[in-house]
Amino acid sequence: MNTVLVTSTGESTGKTAITLALGVLATERGLDVGYMKPKGTRLQSSTGKTLDEDPMLARELLDIDAEMHQLEPVVYSPTFIQGAVRGKENAEELSEVISHHFEDISAGKDLMLVEGGGSYRTGGIVDLTDGDVADLLDAEVVLVADYQHPSDLDDVVAAVEDIGPDRLAGVVFNRVSDSAYDELETEVAPFLEARGVPVLGVVPTEKDLAGVTVEELANELGADLATDAPTDAFVERFLVGAMGGDAALRYFRRTKNAAVITGGDRANIQRAALEAPGVKCIILTGGHRPVGAVIGKAEEKGVPVLLVNGDTLSVTDRAEDIVSTGRTRDERTVNRMRDLLYEHADIDAIIGNVEPSGDGGAADDGATDDAAADEGDE
Repeated sequence: MNTVLVTSTGESTGKTAITLALGVLATERGLDVGYMKPKGTRLQSSTGKTLDEDPMLARELLDIDAEMHQLEPVVYSPTFIQGAVRGKENAEELSEVISHHFEDISAGKDLMLVEGGGSYRTGGIVDLTDGDVADLLDAEVVLVADYQHPSDLDDVVAAVEDIGPDRLAGVVFNRVSDSAYDELETEVAPFLEARGVPVLGVVPTEKDLAGVTVEELANELGADLATDAPTDAFVERFLVGAMGGDAALRYFRRTKNAAVITGGDRANIQRAALEAPGVKCIILTGGHRPVGAVIGKAEEKGVPVLLVNGDTLSVTDRAEDIVSTGRTRDERTVNRMRDLLYEHADIDAIIGNVEPSGDGGAADDGATDDAAADEGDE
């Protein structure tokens, strides 16, 4: 059996989609795949228990027959962290629990995929960083990282040093923009490989996976639409309008694919937002309707205006959570990531040359490859 732990330099790098997409690719090869997320970090309340949605999706997509407490042995919640600080959690006992459930889940598997926490450092207070977990479970580590500027390599190098060269399988760069793609392949990859760090994939940014549409955002926020304007534009980031009109305009013009969040009574901020080409929608808080002139200008420019109850800070927190997690964890996203990895990553190097232990019910390699190639061309 081969064990691969997928970790990341930070949160919201696409780690979950990549982990599950690797599982899909492995099952297509006829492998019996297991999954575990030792530290549950994406927490939701469900029937009185705190659960991470990622193992739920893995159980569904990879047809895994295991209980949630096995897939997620440690619920890394604020309450858990507080207890650890107060000395109520024993690191050795936690490691034993993870090892026990891993042994049960991995029995008879060809490949075990282990998803890391929020970042490779998560779990340090109980000696369970992703590097520690890799040592515990004897796993190879795939590091997922974003790349926009050369300075991002500081995080990559720090993570590599923390994980250790003996554990690291390599790095997969995700959501790489067109402007950075060539630089990463021709300069960054050789730089890292000269330091003994294999680059296993350079996955380009995918518009459908980079954010949410205005319509989806409005639905998730429970917002009212104040304008007759298209809502199919994508939003990737948020700008809070809390300054004067001139300063706001300079601020808004430096971004793209953004939503501006401001009070419904801040007409000067709203007008400034409508002058910035990168602003795709305006979210007005406090339950105030904008003045008629703003509505008219927004409809003229095709910029939707959303009305949301609540203060600007709480609405911003909700909106950012929707964008960072709302589209990254569903079957469609995993399938699209599967295609991207097939086209832009070295799958053999990531999951290893593992032979199926049984027939697995998969088609022969040629049929699988042809199907994948056809999907990638669509």
